[in-house]
This record gives sequence, C-alpha cells and structure tokens, in this order.
Amino acid sequence: MHGPRSKPIDRFEAPYDIAGNCETAGRYRSRGERIHVGEALSLVAYPDLESRVDAIERDGYVYFPDQMRRDEVAEMRETMDRLEANPEHDTFDTPESGGFYHVAIHNAFNRDRLFTTFLDRPGVIEVAEAIHGADCHCIGMTVWITGPGRPAQKLHVDWLPIALPEDVRRDPRVKMPVFITTCHYYLNDMYEELGPTQFVPGSHFSGRRPNGGQEGEGKAGESILCSAGDAVLFRSEVWHRGTANVSEETRYLLQVHYAQRMITQKYPPYPHRFRFDEALLAQATPRQRRLMGDHLKSNYD
Repeated sequence: MHGPRSKPIDRFEAPYDIAGNCETAGRYRSRGERIHVGEALSLVAYPDLESRVDAIERDGYVYFPDQMRRDEVAEMRETMDRLEANPEHDTFDTPESGGFYHVAIHNAFNRDRLFTTFLDRPGVIEVAEAIHGADCHCIGMTVWITGPGRPAQKLHVDWLPIALPEDVRRDPRVKMPVFITTCHYYLNDMYEELGPTQFVPGSHFSGRRPNGGQEGEGKAGESILCSAGDAVLFRSEVWHRGTANVSEETRYLLQVHYAQRMITQKYPPYPHRFRFDEALLAQATPRQRRLMGDHLKSNYD
C-alpha cells in the first residue's frame, strides 16, 4: 500500500504567548491568519517530570514539543506509506470505494522496528511510568493516515472507568487513578482545515461522558495546532474528537496507548491469532519487551 504524498504547507509562528502567563509557553502553528488564537489549545512545554504529571492530573493532557526531528517525521511517514493493511483487523478505504482515503494499522510496534522504538520514546515514557506504575505496558499502537473528506467526529471519551457526580469528582479529596493514556505523535504541521484533534481541557473532572454533542453542552473543544514532530499525551476520560479534514492534505498520526498492567492489552486479531514478529522481538530492549507484555510474575500469573 502506497499512501498519497502530502503537499507542503506554509508555516506561521505567532509572535505571542498562547499559554497566557505560563513561563514555558507552547508553540502555535497555523496557516497565516485563518485561525484565531482563541480556538487553539494551550500548549505548555513543562520542563520536568513532576510538572508533566501535574498537568495530566490537572488539565488531562501534557504537551511534548520536538519529539521528532524533521527527517524522523519524513522517515515515519514513508514507513507508514509502505505498510500493507491486514484485512483481519486493519482499515483501508479509498475514495473509489465511496468514502475518503483512510488507513488504520493496528499493532504498529509489530510491523517495523521504527514503530517499536516509539514504545518508550524518551520524555513520554517517563510520564507514562510515573502515572501508570513502573510495570505499565502498551495496550495498543495505531497508525492513522487520513485523507481529505474525513468528517468530524462527535465529542467522546476513549474510556470512562468510573462515573461520578461532578461535585464529587472535583472534590480535592478524590484522586482518580489514571487508568489509560494515549500519546498522539503528530506528523503534520497542524492547522484548522487539516482536521486537528480537539480537547475540552479539564473535562475529565466532569465524571461522565459527553452526551454526543459536538460542543459538549456548551463546552467547546480547543484545537491542537502544533508542529510536525510534537506529541500530546492525554488520559482516556478527556472529552475529545477528530475534526473534519477539509484541506487538500493527508494527515498522518501515530497513537500509542499506555495503561496500568492490570488492564488487558488490545492486540488484534482475536482471540488467539496475534503473533509477535520474532525478528522485531529479538531486537527489543528489556523495557520495550516489558511494554509489549513480558512482565515479571505477579499475583495473578
């Protein structure tokens, strides 16, 4: 499968701090003046592990700038384009089939050594281990390639492990464990027409799912307008959605899902047909093997 090549886009760096009075501001990217700063999610590059963990607890997400160099982004996109979809569990749609160009490849860590290295990308993995435990693991890794014409999703959560009244969830005595997080590695310079992810910051404190509306009952989503090579890690209860791709460009994204060890890994096809690529497994580091499920024995083993 050879995916379409994206057209280059003009980049614009706003001469203002979108993070308000934060000392370490994030970076805002758009195409010229089409996008207003009020629509962009505040992206703050926190300098240390403690503040990054605090951001996950407080805001529901944390931002990692410059996780990949430009040459690494290009290599990743070329590698994605070479992948062949497995009809048992992957998605491969084209405009000729009546939709839009859309590819979703699961278990990417098992497809190429490049993806295996993103199990424990420095900076991100330390946060995952801090919030999920030193024995956490990767429950899934998905390649997404989305062409023009993709419609907007409705606001949703990936998983709401415990539903609570909002006043209870916001009580400072209630500290909810972070059960699952997802890291998005963005491989385009994001702008509004390309269909960025939108978050409702702090929505994990609602203690419930959104009711399906795009505006989340008065709570508008804010767009992640970041640079190619940046990453955002967020907890599963945060209200979010993918927006419509109305550009002429194809959007590339790598998702890595982390969880506490007690949460099962999602490696299709099911129930017993998944097999590790032995050559890739032999090249994995001890940490990467643990993240793929090679744990020490515990209470339920």
